[in-house]
Amino acid sequence: AAMKIYDISQELLSCSVYPGDPKPTLTPLKRMADGALYNLSSLSMCVHNGTHIDAPAHFLADGKTVEQLDISACIGRCYVYRQEGVLSAEDAETICIAAESVGGGERILLSGGTVVTEDAAEVFLRHGVRLVGVDSQSVGPADAPMAVHLRLLRAEVILLEGLVLSHVPMGAYTLCALPLNVAGC
Repeated sequence: AAMKIYDISQELLSCSVYPGDPKPTLTPLKRMADGALYNLSSLSMCVHNGTHIDAPAHFLADGKTVEQLDISACIGRCYVYRQEGVLSAEDAETICIAAESVGGGERILLSGGTVVTEDAAEVFLRHGVRLVGVDSQSVGPADAPMAVHLRLLRAEVILLEGLVLSHVPMGAYTLCALPLNVAGC
């Protein structure tokens, strides 16, 4: 049987942009239609656009940058869970137990605009979650995202934000979400 592969990344030029961040732009440099031997473009964007990973340095002055991360957390069994609204500690416990039962407990992907609370983050840490992904542009509450980021990033949990999960049924999958190797970012 053929394996079903889901692309859970946003298209870069039309992606969601965190409020205040610049939108990605593509500038043609060479075009075969204009007589050049090849097509070539320049890309300008904020590294926080679209589907992206938050490295600890995003919120921690002495935090690791993307090239220093243990990217093994970005590949392996994961669990996709759909819930709208605020994720309580009890919800996180339920998710972790379900994820662990199918071998996806190290990587949790949340669909439905889920907002991770500090209490839910603590549950994820107790269960040894190494990566938390969300389909919004921030893992924490929009009005106060820093506390959740700090708690998870201090523990070196990789945050994968801006996912496209609406077409992915709940369940266990193999995740491959390697970050671009942009040193110092």
